[in-house]
Amino acid sequence: MKFFYTLIFLIFTFQSAVTAQNYKQRFDDIDIKHYNLKIEVNDSTNSIQATMLISLKFKQLLNDFQLDLVQKDSTGKGMNIESVFQNNDTIQFTHSENKITIQPKFINTDSIFNYEIKYQGVPKDGLIISESIYGDRTFFADNWPNRAQNWFPCVDHPSDKATVEFSITAPNHYQVIANGFLTEETNLANNLKLYKYKTSEPLPTKVMTIGVARFAVQHIGETHNIPVSTWVYPQTKEQGFYDFGNAKSILDFFIKNFGEYPYQKLANVQSKTQFGGAENAGAIFYFEKSVTGKRDHEDLIAHEIVHQWFGNSASEIDWSHLWLSEGFATYFTDLFIQETKGEETFQKRIKEERKKVLNFYKIKQTPVIDTENNDLMSLLNANSYQKGAWVLHMLRKKLGNETFWKGIRTYYEKFKFSNASTNDFKKVMAEVSGQNLDVFFTQWLQKAGHPILKTSWLYYQNKLRLIINQTQKTAFQFPLDVELVYTDGTSEIKTIDVSPIEIPFEIATKGEVKEINFDPNTWLLFEMAP
Repeated sequence: MKFFYTLIFLIFTFQSAVTAQNYKQRFDDIDIKHYNLKIEVNDSTNSIQATMLISLKFKQLLNDFQLDLVQKDSTGKGMNIESVFQNNDTIQFTHSENKITIQPKFINTDSIFNYEIKYQGVPKDGLIISESIYGDRTFFADNWPNRAQNWFPCVDHPSDKATVEFSITAPNHYQVIANGFLTEETNLANNLKLYKYKTSEPLPTKVMTIGVARFAVQHIGETHNIPVSTWVYPQTKEQGFYDFGNAKSILDFFIKNFGEYPYQKLANVQSKTQFGGAENAGAIFYFEKSVTGKRDHEDLIAHEIVHQWFGNSASEIDWSHLWLSEGFATYFTDLFIQETKGEETFQKRIKEERKKVLNFYKIKQTPVIDTENNDLMSLLNANSYQKGAWVLHMLRKKLGNETFWKGIRTYYEKFKFSNASTNDFKKVMAEVSGQNLDVFFTQWLQKAGHPILKTSWLYYQNKLRLIINQTQKTAFQFPLDVELVYTDGTSEIKTIDVSPIEIPFEIATKGEVKEINFDPNTWLLFEMAP
């Protein structure tokens, strides 16, 4: 996801900021298989009329189970439930503390049961009913991280995936985009139109979406049998068609590196998302002003396309493992830039990303896997994005390019349409490489900080004596490239293994050394002590 706006990050405090919810019990109770949402939007009010049919299996016999749905509050926003049915029979339920507690009738653990929930209301969040920058009315779903519950009942957590079907009725002057294939488009009475979309692949709720607006739509073509399209506001049609016109080549690059694209289409959509981009499965939303006619957001497009594999298909098991989404999207965007813009541009990007990590640490000393943080929006930080990317960068150096890519493809193949933890990823990379990666993953992901080095050196008779002192609280173990620059203008790179124990290094040289440079090719996340 998401190139998050700093201003919005500071201003908004969403319901996701109080997400100390225990989902574990729910995962022990039920498994959602399919969502079928029938929803009607209109131009006269912001209220929606909806019916959700949820298909699920019970993992154990129980007296009740819960779904997430934000209820109507004192502001008049939120959802009001009219009825709940189980296989056409009315059943008992309560709706409090933004949870529907349903008391099922006869159940077993062998069958799939269907629950129909009829409700209406004004979405408090999640489905954003607003106006475009040109004053046109728009409806855009914006679910990340757990805001889907504002407009449809669900288990609003990335580890409970399900297929989804949308039946969207809207005034006929709008067009509608959603996840999956368009299966029906029907003109109705009273100037209404029905659109139906359906996915074949299970999705986490965070990337389920619909968009209803006046659009100009361009079908770019196909790559690897995947149709690619652009959906932008009519007022900026030509600029938008140009800006997103390279999406097919970007998609092609990642298919070649990751493997088969996981979804039925790729649509790039100008929208009201609060984020720079929201990686909704097969229908990516971009902020309105991303359309400039200058193609100056190519890295944003690449970032969101990477998420189709990492974050959407192979999803983090829980929020603390967000780097498996954002770190991956950040780093593989870097590698796309390296391929298309060259090594100099790549080096500039990763140095800037390293600087962001170092600056963030000065503000907040937390590990990448931050299990203590329940403010999900605040996880959109330099640890999840840039430090996660740097972990992958250092892992590529450690394993070698060929082994690294083999591991990435193996990891994706094993966890596509499923969920993974950091430990799952570590196990795959260790198996592929034949290396023990425990120390690497522990120090870079489970502990806060990075090496902060204070060094001194002395040259004497073709030998360099080098002392490296780690000044941070927790000592790291890592390889360090040292460039020796000789008085005759030549240079060479030596690699030393720095351990938690401070020992002097004695390095043989080819001549008199006039200066040394640490990490000349930018492979290490570190800083020099002042």
